[in-house]
Amino acid sequence: MRHRQHMIAAGVFVLVLVLVGITGYRNLSYNWQWYRVAQYFFSFEQGQFVPGVLLQGVWVTLKISGISLVLSLIIGLVSAFARLSPYVSLRGLAWCYVETIRNTPLLIQIFVIYFVISPVLDLSAFTSAVIALSLFEGAYSSEIIRSGIVNIPKGQWEAAQSIGLPVSVIYLKVIIPQMLRQTLPMLAGQSVSLIKDSALVSTISIYDLTMQGQKIVSETFLTFEIWFVVALCYLSITATLSFIVRQIENRIRFVQ
Repeated sequence: MRHRQHMIAAGVFVLVLVLVGITGYRNLSYNWQWYRVAQYFFSFEQGQFVPGVLLQGVWVTLKISGISLVLSLIIGLVSAFARLSPYVSLRGLAWCYVETIRNTPLLIQIFVIYFVISPVLDLSAFTSAVIALSLFEGAYSSEIIRSGIVNIPKGQWEAAQSIGLPVSVIYLKVIIPQMLRQTLPMLAGQSVSLIKDSALVSTISIYDLTMQGQKIVSETFLTFEIWFVVALCYLSITATLSFIVRQIENRIRFVQ
C-alpha cells in the first residue's frame, strides 16, 4: 500500500513538472534548435560511428566518477576504522582529515590540489580531480560507515569473540555485512552526489560533460538545448546508479 502511494505521489510530481515545463517552453521567446544537438553526441563518417564531444564528455565524467567512487569507499572504510581505533594518534589523524574536508568547499580543495600540490608532485589535471573528489567524498563516506559500525549491537562482537574468531574475520564476516545493510542507501546517495560534484572538475580544464557543454554553448549559443541535454545526461547516470544500488539492496534484504 505504501509503495503504491509513493508511486502515485511520484506520478503527480512528474505530471506537474511536465506541465510547468510545457508552459514555460511555449511562453519562452527563444528559437529552439533541437535538430542541431544530435551531432554533438555522435555522427557517421563513411559508415563509421564517430563519438561527438558530448559523448566524449560523458565518458570522461564516468571515468572520473567511477575511479573516485572506488577510492572514496576505500578511504572512507580506512578512515572509519581509524576513527574507531584504540590508538589516539590514529583517531586524531582521522578526525582532522574528516573535519577539514567536510568543512571546506570542494571547489577550493580542487584548486589547492591542482594549483599547489600537483606542480610539486607532477600530477595531471585528471589525477588531481580524482584525488580531490576521492578525499572529499571519502570524508562523508567515513562518517556513514563509522555510524553503521557503531550501531551494530555489542552482542554481535561478544558472540563472535566468544567462539574464537580473529578480529579480521569478525570484521569481514560479521561487522561489514551488517554495516552494509544499514548504510547502503546513504552510501548510494553519497555516490550520486559524487557524480554531480564531478561537474566542478571543469574548472581545471578537464573536458568532462560540463566542460564540453560550456564549450558548445560558447561556440553555438544553443544555451537551453545543450544545458537541458547535459542535465538529462547527469540524470540518466545517477538514475541508473540508483537503480543498480536498489537492486543490490533488495537482494541483500532477500538473503537476510
